[in-house]
Amino acid sequence: MRIVILGLSITSSWGNGHATTYRALVRELTATGHDVLFLERDQPWYAENRDLPQPPFGETQLYKSLTQLKRHFANEVRDADCVIVGSYVPDGIAVGEWVTAHAHGVTAFYDIDTPVTLSALECGDCEYLSAELIARYSLYLSFTGGPTLRKLEREYGSPKARALYCSVDPELYFAELVPPKWVLGYLGTYSDDRQPTVDRLLLQPAAKLPTQRFVVAGPQYPDSIPWPKNVEHITHLEPKKHRAFYNAQRFTLNVTRADMIRAGFSPSVRLFEAAACGTPIVSDEWPGLSEFFTPGEEILIARSTEDMLEILREMSDSDARAVGERARERVLAAHTAAHRAAELEGFIEECRHQYAENGSVCVTKE
Repeated sequence: MRIVILGLSITSSWGNGHATTYRALVRELTATGHDVLFLERDQPWYAENRDLPQPPFGETQLYKSLTQLKRHFANEVRDADCVIVGSYVPDGIAVGEWVTAHAHGVTAFYDIDTPVTLSALECGDCEYLSAELIARYSLYLSFTGGPTLRKLEREYGSPKARALYCSVDPELYFAELVPPKWVLGYLGTYSDDRQPTVDRLLLQPAAKLPTQRFVVAGPQYPDSIPWPKNVEHITHLEPKKHRAFYNAQRFTLNVTRADMIRAGFSPSVRLFEAAACGTPIVSDEWPGLSEFFTPGEEILIARSTEDMLEILREMSDSDARAVGERARERVLAAHTAAHRAAELEGFIEECRHQYAENGSVCVTKE
């Protein structure tokens, strides 16, 4: 198939989790014989921080404006078997209206931020998707599963809402036998809603364990944060360093955005990356977590500073390693990029088959 993807970024992972997802998905799609074109808006923020300026899989092209996109890539969008527009694409509503009116193949919206998107739609301030546009896409691909999929179909009129969760590349993320550098670490961009949990489950335990070393990696943390002396802060950690980062931790912390907790069934890509490295994960709690990992066996749950301190002080190295190994087995069995590429193929074929049976084109034209 010829697949065109308009996404936030594939060339830069700076301050976003989209690039990691798109890189893995595009590579797996091209490895199975599909022809993939990725179109990225050339934004200054990403232009200054490109850690993969020329992806070695598929074809990547930059465009500077909506006008340039339409002028240079109209034929590719029109003739593709599937056109996917991602969340947070600049001028996303206008892009989506053009794609759904112009493309002859299956059209899909890939929401890497589903709970955030739906919250913004309810407030009437979503910049990249409108409620009306949801019904025009052939397919709604969501990072969130569970009841949210039914909501997208019943309340917003999506013809077909399917979960296409984040994933991990087992060729990039795997266990390495290295001495732990930190007893606990966390990888994530700063956000106001996550920070109280980071404080409760990492900064406060660090203050109570002054002889142990902790680490937080991620941009946009304000200067006002009072980092304990035994907490190292890394401003940016590019993806090629993530494996070593996870492997250097005795435990790693997973913290979930408030919108994701409310929606449930919203695993983070960092969750799968850490698990693939065999690093035991300590997570906050959210609905649907048990669909991905069995609590107490494949993942540990901490609700308070005391919970975290008990894990760090009481769990033996062998028990911790066993938790990490079981999580790795679970991820390799169901959550790799190859799994997601195969699922996407199935969803596209499902749409194509449905439209062929109905004797109609894949999208509703204006």
